[in-house]
Amino acid sequence: MSETTASVAGAPSVTPAAARTGRSRRAEISLRALQTVLGLFFALASALPKLIAHPSAAEGFDKLGWGSTGMYLIGALELAGGIALLIPLLSSVAAVSLSALMVGAFIVNVTAIHGPYPATPLILIVPLALIAWARRSHNADLVRVVRRRA
Repeated sequence: MSETTASVAGAPSVTPAAARTGRSRRAEISLRALQTVLGLFFALASALPKLIAHPSAAEGFDKLGWGSTGMYLIGALELAGGIALLIPLLSSVAAVSLSALMVGAFIVNVTAIHGPYPATPLILIVPLALIAWARRSHNADLVRVVRRRA
């Protein structure tokens, strides 16, 4: 086997997204794992209590005066965002949308609820911003798909 063949055969495989952005396979796997963890967090840990009207979620929304309508709406938005984080074409848009939702959650937490963990939404914005930036190339793909169907 020649050196040329050995170096090509030993080269790490690169996913199409990694090849397009120049990221390593390890970085792609880490980013995908982060998307999966955050997607599951938003869908299960954050949206589910709101959608099943768990007393802890209902109490906060009643305190705000938003009632069950606001609770279900926010829960549905979080569920949609969590699922969209798992879909490659939608991941960047989902991360930006969930970041906006977290800004709202922070403002409400600081001004109205005065909860014990006001920084939690801000902490979640950091990995969401990383996903939005790293997956920004998907935005052009999404626009192409939408234009084709329009």
